[in-house]
Amino acid sequence: MAIQRKSYDTLSEAVNDLVALGYTADFLIREDGECLYCSSHEMELSPDDFLIDGIYRFEGMTDPADESIVFAVSSRDNLIKGLVINSFGADFSYRSSKLVEELYRRSRDTN
Repeated sequence: MAIQRKSYDTLSEAVNDLVALGYTADFLIREDGECLYCSSHEMELSPDDFLIDGIYRFEGMTDPADESIVFAVSSRDNLIKGLVINSFGADFSYRSSKLVEELYRRSRDTN
């Protein structure tokens, strides 16, 4: 289910709005594998198990370390919606980069 495209000025504005839309799970990108993990649900899932409902990118004005990307994701099979938030500045890790690249690819394929 795609989210109606909105433009947000800040990361916190986007997160607050998406949480209000039901994207309440906090997914992390596991460092030991290429999957998403939600500690509150003790759930580990491959990105293939998710739909990408929205992508929001925020660029820092002065510091590349402030740059972030937010993926609103959902899984029909697991009845869960949540957010993947990752930086893509200087501290962007290879594993995170590879996983986000896959999420981007899947997003382009479905649009």
